Formats: sequence, structure tokens, C-alpha cells
Amino acid sequence: MRTRLVLSFLVLCFISLLTVPANSQLQRRAQFQQPTDEELKMTSDPKAPGADAVFLNVEEYDNDPSHYRSYYVRIKVLTEKGKELSTVVIPYVNDNFIHIVNVKARTIHPDGTEIPLDDKVIQNRLNQKPKDRTTDGVMLDLPEVEVGSILEYQYDINFNTYAALPPYWQIQRSYLVRKEHFQFAPEDVFVPGRKLKQYLQDRRGRTINSLLWWYKLPDGVQVQYNPSGYYSVDLNDIPPAPDEEWMPPSQSVLMKVQFYYSYSSSPQQFWANEGKEWSTSVDQFAQPSKAIHDVVNKLIAPTDKEKEKAKKLYVAVEALDNTDYSRRRTESEMKRLKMQEVLSAIDVWNQKSGNSEEIAMLYLAMARAAGLQAYAVKVVPRSLGAFDLSYMSIGQLRDTLVMVSIDGTQKVLDPGEKMCPFGSMNWRHSGAGGLHQDANGIGPETTPRQEYSQNTVDRAGDITVDAHGAVTGQIRVVMTGQESLMWRQAAIENDEAELKKLYDQTLEDILPEGVVGHIDHFVGLTDPDSSLLAVVNVSGTMGAATAKRLILPSTFFEARERVPFVKQEKRLTPVDMQYGDVVSDEITYHLPDGMKLEGIPADTRVPWAGHATYALKFISEPGTVTVARGLSRAFDVLQADDYDKLRGFYQKIAAADQQQLVLTTAAPAGSGN
Repeated sequence: MRTRLVLSFLVLCFISLLTVPANSQLQRRAQFQQPTDEELKMTSDPKAPGADAVFLNVEEYDNDPSHYRSYYVRIKVLTEKGKELSTVVIPYVNDNFIHIVNVKARTIHPDGTEIPLDDKVIQNRLNQKPKDRTTDGVMLDLPEVEVGSILEYQYDINFNTYAALPPYWQIQRSYLVRKEHFQFAPEDVFVPGRKLKQYLQDRRGRTINSLLWWYKLPDGVQVQYNPSGYYSVDLNDIPPAPDEEWMPPSQSVLMKVQFYYSYSSSPQQFWANEGKEWSTSVDQFAQPSKAIHDVVNKLIAPTDKEKEKAKKLYVAVEALDNTDYSRRRTESEMKRLKMQEVLSAIDVWNQKSGNSEEIAMLYLAMARAAGLQAYAVKVVPRSLGAFDLSYMSIGQLRDTLVMVSIDGTQKVLDPGEKMCPFGSMNWRHSGAGGLHQDANGIGPETTPRQEYSQNTVDRAGDITVDAHGAVTGQIRVVMTGQESLMWRQAAIENDEAELKKLYDQTLEDILPEGVVGHIDHFVGLTDPDSSLLAVVNVSGTMGAATAKRLILPSTFFEARERVPFVKQEKRLTPVDMQYGDVVSDEITYHLPDGMKLEGIPADTRVPWAGHATYALKFISEPGTVTVARGLSRAFDVLQADDYDKLRGFYQKIAAADQQQLVLTTAAPAGSGN
């Protein structure tokens, strides 16, 4: 988690703060160093074969008492692509919070020639107004970089004295790192053996008494404490950050160390306290007041069964303006519309708008008012990572769901997810970890995984082909589940022209080379309970034509699409394909007059018991050939140990999809041929 947490909150209060001189040893910063002959001459690194660059040194010094961070980096450029690292982005929060100082940078050529980055250039960049900067920070370009150059730079960040910012150490980079050193001096009260009257409190008045760290490090590497008053980590030959298709979120796989201050050193105590406070705040917001009861009584009937009640209320809150997908109103607009700050569930209903969290808790209040047994569930979205009880931060929990008992069965609903059908969830919330309320208190929760059969894409169409391979036709794409949810949400955030443009861009990756597709219209964009239909017109030229033959790809949608997991031999990280699904194609080619199919490709079926099934079938009739293809994938996440089986499965799919349709000129009647 890259966010800098301040005691897991945004503000840290200093109580009875004594001015304690920082240990001089903790003030050190890395210094520029002369490269060795080996570094100047190196053209590759045996520990990183084929790498475009290598990080020679990465050093970071963090000092909370003195409110600064210092960074130092040296990079060896090995190829043209490696020269991209000559653009350095110094991150910033805002001008009132941090100051970037002591910036130095230089390029060293293989012959030892040094080209420093001009101080005036540096100052001009640092003095740029925020609107002139990149969205990430201050950008510097090191001068005269060539293959073989060594790039060297350092900078310090000073932050305001009212806040402490325990560091997040990013261990892995885009390329191998030969040597890394990280060092952190915490607030003096957290230095073992110090007996100071200095102490800290969080915003709830609890005394902060623990320095903790959440980490993922190589075997044998630990965070070390130095009696001088700092913590450090030293590493050598750190492999590059994994860059694999369908990776889990980086938080789950990358090496890191996240320091943070806490009022508790016991996870059990921490989550008991935080869970109780979270649950209390939820119950206060979602109090089923008389006003909520009055609203609910107009939406449901006394004779409604539990499922009918739950669904009617769900449809009602889904119809509200979800400001996470539309635009949050400004303060002046709220005044003009006589809207007020949202403090409780009834405020959301009265104003007919709220963010995802507010709408979810409105549904919770309404369900309780309807007499349903309902509780809140707070999860870490799977797109961000996994819930970790050892990381004592309530901030890792982001999204609220609602658990409702319907006819004796617990059902987790996703009312804060705009356009999400009743009974379904966004994939980010399925199989997600977090906390739940129930009659017995607070406990850990993992939401149910989705049934893969809920997520379908059915593509069917007729394609007319002439003797030269020119094609025209229309495709109908019917979507349910996650695919339809994605496009319905995109329709809220984009106008019709932009939405069509976005859809056409997705077609570029799956249609055959030389064929273009343009969506004509959608059907069902505003009805989450129906299938979503996209009608697409296609045209262009596909295949290869000779005087007597025309060769076409057999699978229309997979002709150009890159099959995953085929080229990569080994896997470092788990495979996270987000959700299981069923994709079915049925394309009928209308053959050119005077041409016939020269044989028919073999039907193929590839089973992978318990995980997936692939089938490809050809049906030849006079003047047409129909290709039916289906891929059902019942899994969403696989561990790296299962990669060989996964790769083998997709290799068989790739081989089947590469079959071709060969058309030949039919012999004239009575020719004897």
C-alpha cells in the first residue's frame, strides 16, 4: 500500500512534545561516488541477462524527528530502452506539505566524462507551478545519456513538523538492484531505552505506544535495529519487480516494508477495538429512524416475502445518483439546492444522492427498518490486495457491502455498486476479505466467490466473404455479469459517442487483421437485470487469397487475440484472472460463389477437470461453414505452482485456434474434375 499513513489516520497530534536534538548519525545522506572501472566498462550483468539497465545502488534515509527523507540512486544503462530511466520523477504531495531540496544529478559516460544536471534547470523545475508539473511530481531529465552511461541522482524531501510520516520502503524496482540500504529514525519516544516524557496521541485521544512494520522480504533478511536509534534493511541482488500478465495487485506480491505507529501491539486487541468503533459508527449512520421506516413502508407491502422486500429496497437505492460514478456536487451547488452534509442514512434518501459507502449504508438502514436481519461487511477490494490481520490498519478496508438473511440464508449484496444486479457483486468484492457485523459482535469475513456461469459473453454473427477475402457482416454480442456491469458503468461516466469509441477500441484487439468493427447500438444499457446486447458491424479483408484458393482463420474472434500464458515458461506470482466466465462464439461464414471448403478442420475438445473446458466445432453446409467455439473457465485465482497445467491448457487452445479454413475454386459442372 503506497499511501503514507499517519498513525493509520491523516493527522497526528503531538502532546507535551520535547525538543530533542536528532542524533547526528541519523542526519547522514548518501554522497555521490566515483564509479569503478568494472561499472564503467560493463555492458551486461550475468545476474540479469538481457536487462536494459541495472540499479547499482538504491539508498533511502528517513528521519521522523528531523522531518526529512533522503534518496540516492545510481543506474547503469545497458540498452537504448534503458535510457528511459534518465527521466526522474520526484514525487510530491503539495507545496504546503513538503519541500524538495538538495537535488543533484549527473550522467557519467563510459570513458568517465561527467555531465552534471545544471542547477538552474533543477531550480526552474522545482519552482514550476503545480499546474505545470506532471501529475506524479517534479520531472527531471538527466543530460546526454547514452548506452553505457551511469545515471546518479539524489534529493531530499522535508515535510512539515506537525506530522510524522513513517516510511514505506519499495524494495523491488523495474530492474535488478545490486545493493540497497534503507534506514529509518523514528520519533524518539519509540527508540528502545529512551525514557522521555514525550508521547503522542491519535485523533481519538489514545496514546501511541508502538512502532510496527508490515513487510515482505526475502528469506533471511530482517529489519535490524541499531543502538544509535534507527532501523535498517540491507539487501543485495534484488530481482526486478514481477511483470506478468494477470498478476495480483502489487501489494500482494512485491517486497516491501511499511512502518507505522499504533496504540496497540496486539492484533487481537487492535481489531477488537477498531471493529467495535467501526460497527458503532455504522449503526449510528444506518439507524432505522422513523423517517426511514416511513420511506420503507411506501416501498414494500406487508405481504411481501423477505426476498421481495430485499429486492424492492435494493432497486430503490440503486436508482439514486451514485456520486462515485457521476459528479459530486460542489459546495455552492449544494447550497443552491438546499442540500446539506450527509450525516445519516435519511440524508442520502432525501437528497437522492450519495457515494457508494453512503448508499450501501442507506440500504442497510432500510433493510433493518423492513424487519430483515442485516449487517454491514467492510472489505479490501481484490483489485487493491488482500485483507491482512497482521497489518494493524483499519484503512486497508475500503468498501461496504450488506449481508442480509433471506429465508434463513445469508446473502451478501452490493448496493453501493451502481448498475449491479440484485444478488450479484462486482468481482472486486467477491472472495474479498474484511470484517463483518453479526448478532455476536465483529468477526473476520471472506465474501462468497462468484459462480462463473453468472458471467457470460455470447458472440454470434454472419460474415459474407468474397473470393478475395473481403468480408462484411454483423455481430451480436450478448453479455451478462461482469462484462455487462463494466459497460453499464462506463455508460454513466461517458456520453454515447465516447462509449462507442471505447467499445470499438476493444474490438481492435479481437477481430482479424484487416477487419474493423464499429458498434451500431447497445440494447439494455439502463437495465441491470437484463442481458446487455451490443450490435456490431464488421468489414474489411481477412485471410490470404491466391488464384484458386482463399485461406481464412477459422476462429473469427481469436484470429489476432494473443492467447495468454503460452510464451511465458515460468511463473513467479499467482494468476489472478479476476472472475470466471463462459465465452461462446458462433460465426457463420457465407462462402463466395464458386468456392467450396477443402476438407474441414478437426473438432477439438480440451477438458481441464475442475478448472476449465474448451470446445471447437465446425459445421459445413452448402455455401456456408459455421464455427462454434466455447471456453468455460471456472477459476479466478491460481497459485504459481499450478502454472504448468494452466499453460498446457492454453497451449492446446492456441493450437486449435490456429487451424485454418481453406477454400478452393469449385470445378465447373461436367468437367470431370
